[in-house]
Amino acid sequence: MGLTRTEIFSTEQNQLATLFKALAHPARIAILQRILSSNTCICGDLVDELGLAQATISQHLKELKNAEIIQGTIEGVSVCYCINPVTWKSIETQMSAFLGAYKQEASCC
Repeated sequence: MGLTRTEIFSTEQNQLATLFKALAHPARIAILQRILSSNTCICGDLVDELGLAQATISQHLKELKNAEIIQGTIEGVSVCYCINPVTWKSIETQMSAFLGAYKQEASCC
């Protein structure tokens, strides 16, 4: 059986692509900015703040949670979300290494 497309890339490349994909929507960036600015867990107040439907926000939260960028806990009937510190540090490290790999040459193109 042939290789799937992801198998021809390194684990690091696949992880970075997964993280970039999860971050590649303005609603998800807004959600993360809201969580970061509050410096605490967010429990259900994103609908009023972002102006998106609850179903839309739920889908974006699901994508962020599947990528392990956020984590959630159930408190009664609501789910509270916060940044996953382990993944956040990994994103910071991987993005820094990826972006830092560029060494500006005097005349490349």
